[in-house]
Amino acid sequence: MIWLSPVRLWLLIGVLALAAGYILVQRRRSRYAVRFTNLRLLDRVAPQRPAWRRHVPAGLFLAMLALLVVGFARPTAEVRVPRERATVMVAVDVSTSMLATDVEPDRLSAAREAARSFVDGLPDEFNVGLVAFAGSAAMLVPPSTDREALHEGIGRLVEGATGVQGTAIGEAINTSLGAVRSFDAQAAKNPPPARVVVLSDGANTAGMDPMEAAADAVAMKVPVYTIVFGTPNGFVDRFGRPIPVPVDGQTLSAVADETGGRFHEAGSAEELKAVYEDIGSSVGYRTERQDVSARFIGLGLVFAMGAAAGSMRWFSRLP
Repeated sequence: MIWLSPVRLWLLIGVLALAAGYILVQRRRSRYAVRFTNLRLLDRVAPQRPAWRRHVPAGLFLAMLALLVVGFARPTAEVRVPRERATVMVAVDVSTSMLATDVEPDRLSAAREAARSFVDGLPDEFNVGLVAFAGSAAMLVPPSTDREALHEGIGRLVEGATGVQGTAIGEAINTSLGAVRSFDAQAAKNPPPARVVVLSDGANTAGMDPMEAAADAVAMKVPVYTIVFGTPNGFVDRFGRPIPVPVDGQTLSAVADETGGRFHEAGSAEELKAVYEDIGSSVGYRTERQDVSARFIGLGLVFAMGAAAGSMRWFSRLP
């Protein structure tokens, strides 16, 4: 923790002095009580006083002073805050290979469920868009804060949704970048902070070269986070014949490296959700150093009220 006015912490010496003085006074009182040897008479004339409870208000009062001093020194801490105008584009592969059942119930169904969890975990003010791609890419939901529309779009992530066979990773990135460019009237000159998340299980087989799309993302300063989803043992059943569809993350890894994003591998639904959570924490917030003195002042006021309540309860007076 860093203080903006650390010199004010020297006031804690005064708090320590008060604590030492309180302890000294209590010890003197104990000595005076022992000098009064007629204990039976002392029991009659001296009121019954709480034992440990009489120290509680004083302890809370000293803690309050210490907390107020710390708050007065203006402590700062790194705080995560949502990014303003932030836009996240999620592109999901809906090619035939995503029907492989090496991930229960199948790759595409697991991807839909993980996508729902991902968007629900982002701040409400985030703009999220959805792209489906196979041999071509299609915008299912333009970036907005409408989570209901997004959930409906995720429900439309079905095999062959684009009508073209293949895997067009470059087209998916290009379509996502286009949504960022046209996000609002300011986007052309002042683009929003954006991320593209691409989930696929294979290499590029159609459309635009992914590295060309990656170069555009670099120019726009939009990192592309990529997820290769599935296992080496995946296959799809086509007309009674199993066709192997092993994952191939080489292209996705190259795209992430080129754009400053991250490449992830997920071989199960649980791993995919964990990957999405990791991505959400990295793109959803930025870290700022902020003044957190209110935390200490607020806690100090709570201690002050505790000291007052204890004193009123046991001694019928304020400290």
